Amino acid sequence: MADTLSPDALPEVPDRLDQLLSRAAAAHPARPAVVTDDFTMDYAAFDARVTAVAAGLQALAPEPSVVAVGTVLHPDVAVAYYAAVRAGHTVAVVNPLLREDDLAHVLGLAGARVVLLDAGLNARLGHVRDRLPALRDVVLIGAGTDGLDLLSRDEPLAAHGKGSGDTAALQFTSGTTGRPKAVRLSHRNVTVNAAQIAGAHRLDGESVTLNHLPTYHPMHLNSAIAAGATQVLCASPEPYAALMTANRHGATILYSLPVRLARLAADPDLDSVSMPTVQRIASGGSGLPVAAARRLSKRFGVPVFQGYGLAETSPLTHSDDPDQPVHGSVGTPVAGTECRVVDIESRAALTAGGVGEVQLRGPQVMQGYAGGPDGTGLEPDGWLNTGDVGRIDEDGRLFLVDRLKDVFKCDNFLVAPSDVERVLRRDARVADVVVVELADVEHGAVAGALVVLAGTHYHDGAVLAEVIAQANDTLPYYQQVRDAMTLDAIPRSGNGKIQRRVLAQQLTSHQPVAG
Repeated sequence: MADTLSPDALPEVPDRLDQLLSRAAAAHPARPAVVTDDFTMDYAAFDARVTAVAAGLQALAPEPSVVAVGTVLHPDVAVAYYAAVRAGHTVAVVNPLLREDDLAHVLGLAGARVVLLDAGLNARLGHVRDRLPALRDVVLIGAGTDGLDLLSRDEPLAAHGKGSGDTAALQFTSGTTGRPKAVRLSHRNVTVNAAQIAGAHRLDGESVTLNHLPTYHPMHLNSAIAAGATQVLCASPEPYAALMTANRHGATILYSLPVRLARLAADPDLDSVSMPTVQRIASGGSGLPVAAARRLSKRFGVPVFQGYGLAETSPLTHSDDPDQPVHGSVGTPVAGTECRVVDIESRAALTAGGVGEVQLRGPQVMQGYAGGPDGTGLEPDGWLNTGDVGRIDEDGRLFLVDRLKDVFKCDNFLVAPSDVERVLRRDARVADVVVVELADVEHGAVAGALVVLAGTHYHDGAVLAEVIAQANDTLPYYQQVRDAMTLDAIPRSGNGKIQRRVLAQQLTSHQPVAG
């Protein structure tokens, strides 16, 4: 089933990513663009600083190159991101939480010539820099640094002729099923998606968006600028810090991760706080449990909605209705985007309600992967295979079931780990859980569970056995959990994703996992 929109539904966007900013600066020069508790930068100052830093980057790298940017939430990364593109380079956004091997991998894959990063990432880079022959210059940015000031130049920019079809950015995949890949996104991919998001989330010049993510994700930067909105940065990982920051700055929409929102929803002190200006709470990155969404919506009296997308789609393809969401759904396609579900084996398109692999098509779909040919991962007719399993209801809403690579077969019955997790979470003694595939000679594969027990039940084997037994009583035999262990916490990557392969290995050996 596809939701097809005419090209007329696509928003009008400039040819280059950095022109989103220059357009906003021309229209709203004095409006705050990027804000923290101790810093405010209006659109005019933002645009001027980007031009000055772009001139410095052209001096460092006169030929088109890849400029990598990595720091925790800080205004410098917003400047660096746009400056790299304005200078005619390709910007690669690096997760500042990466350890040495993964850092060397992504910078090497990108072929980064210049890296702008914070002190923590720089210390790790020092251990692997000899593995990066293309890297020439490193500039420190972020809190307590003056790297962008030293880099800035008050001189005209050299023309570079980059346009809508050229590569603007490299966005790295999460690496949950292997080493991260570098997704090549054109200027049009990113600018169209920024406007698609702004429209889907109903952002405008009156919006004050609070970005509460572990790394600076350009999705929310770009969509706020496309709307001429104000963006507030909250670097603290604590959910209550985001609430207080929202109140201090009059935020109208709060963007956060499911794991943080779920923690907030479960906090017994939730009734003691309020967010009078926040009109919507948006969750993205992975699935937000329905119970958590309902709890937050009821407590704050605002809609809590989700979206869906991939690094390969710039990233957003779906958004639930920000005013009347259906909890558990990621919503309908954003403007100009098509979605269908196909049978996993026959590849035939399924009607409403059928469960299969989600495919996407639209102007935000990537050019390809760095190091690979254009169109890698795409069908000849433009459909992108997502690797996600889902279903579309009669109203065109997408419901995700699992990752295709996470789904497995027990005695030829398809098992979705999320279905088993949902049953386990009904037990009040379960604070968090991940279900993984375990190889089995008799059945091909069976389900295993890594469980965080609530309260004082940590590592209580008897309680764990009881939890598993009660869940198994309600599950068909092919979904039943055959092995389990307790953890202090479920390890997640910087963007909140779970590495099931690693956890399956840990469960197989019954070794403790660091939270």
